[in-house]
Amino acid sequence: MTDDFVKSFPLRTGRTHEVCGPSPLPFVFALSGQLGSSAMWIHEDWQTQQINPAGFAAFIDPQNLLVAKAKNQTDVLAASEEALRSGAVSLVVMELTKPIGLTQGRRLQLAAKAGKSTGLCIIPEGMGSNAAETRWRCASLFDPADSTLQRWEITKNKSGTLKAWDVKWDAQARRVIVVSEAAQR
Repeated sequence: MTDDFVKSFPLRTGRTHEVCGPSPLPFVFALSGQLGSSAMWIHEDWQTQQINPAGFAAFIDPQNLLVAKAKNQTDVLAASEEALRSGAVSLVVMELTKPIGLTQGRRLQLAAKAGKSTGLCIIPEGMGSNAAETRWRCASLFDPADSTLQRWEITKNKSGTLKAWDVKWDAQARRVIVVSEAAQR
């Protein structure tokens, strides 16, 4: 792995980060797998799409993932803040459908710091909070030999550089592997 990638992933603990793009779920699952412990996933109850445990079992044991529904985004943020502050789980994933303000983002940062946990907001493209430590854009790459190939790009980073990597998940080792462009050919 490149030094830049090792400094950037897994995400910094005690902070809240954001992920967007056409393919954020492999990023979320890979992060869960890298952290190797329990995670909580919170979304609004009106959202009809749900994650399927069989789909992420290669990343994280489904029994280590708690899925919660909230009435609206305000409740998603409140539940996330409590989960982050408690430190009961190492990762709190929030599916957000609307922008959050600086105050809400800062509250999430303080809660993550207090609980020594990691927050990750799944956000729509072009949306984000100035309080986020990092923002990642994730997309699948076409490769007939490997359906797990992804491009992960840091588009915001408060403590480092902006960069993109082509990565894939190694299910046996339970880790992310950076793939060089030459290896893709």
